[in-house]
Amino acid sequence: MKYSLLAIAFAFLVSCSSGPEKDFSLINEKQITDYIKANKLEATKCESGLYYAIDEAGEGVKPTSASTVQVAYKGYYLDGEVFDESSERGISFPLKGVIKGWTEGITYFKEGGKGTLLVPAHLGYGNYDTRGIPGGSVLIFDIHLISVN
Repeated sequence: MKYSLLAIAFAFLVSCSSGPEKDFSLINEKQITDYIKANKLEATKCESGLYYAIDEAGEGVKPTSASTVQVAYKGYYLDGEVFDESSERGISFPLKGVIKGWTEGITYFKEGGKGTLLVPAHLGYGNYDTRGIPGGSVLIFDIHLISVN
């Protein structure tokens, strides 16, 4: 009896610990698909849950997840509120040092390419408030991949 109660308690804790992640994933998926429809975007969904739309293909090389890139960007929420933005010259950074949505998403662009990344929370800052970004937030980034270094 003692062991069965422990097993039930363990099963309950394990099943509950993954609940919020699943809930935000489903919520984010609907938020992103609604946004795409409302804004008439032609976006591609990745296996990870990331969506991207390429407006200008670019003609240069494609980065890998190990590349250092220079990117000009604007980051905003679904309601259009901007939370971060670079200058037109962009910033340079290694793709391994940023959120998962960027590490994956930037690799779909070629140098000179422009487009949009729609990043669900699990590929952004997660389900908890981080650096002023509310937990569970879908993040949208307008991207211009200036160069691959």
